[in-house]
Amino acid sequence: MSTEATGKATLTVTSGLSTNAVIIRLEGELDVNSLPVLRERLQLVWDLSPKSFLVVDLSEVTFCDSMGMNELIEILHRCEERGTRLLLGGVQGVMARVLSITGLRHAFEVFERFDDAMRVTGAHPATGPQAGPREEPGQ
Repeated sequence: MSTEATGKATLTVTSGLSTNAVIIRLEGELDVNSLPVLRERLQLVWDLSPKSFLVVDLSEVTFCDSMGMNELIEILHRCEERGTRLLLGGVQGVMARVLSITGLRHAFEVFERFDDAMRVTGAHPATGPQAGPREEPGQ
């Protein structure tokens, strides 16, 4: 059901911390109606001392409009001001298409899998919010 039909934001935002990263997981629709939910959670992030990384898990985003993309660009600028590297993980499906269509795929550090983004931070991929045990592939 769309945001217009319910009158409520259809985005769930969870967050977590690792040693040198803040992890934000988005689930649902990233659109003009859900931005207040995201901005409220991000304010908590901006209030923290800067970490080396901000990892945004987009694997469960089902829709993204132009305002959602604008918010991601704002997050990127804020991270650059703070000296924080923004990593977008779980970029598949909807988000891969939106980033490609808009020409913004190369503006961000994009990872198809969330775990790959977490590896860049030096943290175990299961450090993220609501993460359960995961088996690491053999070497």
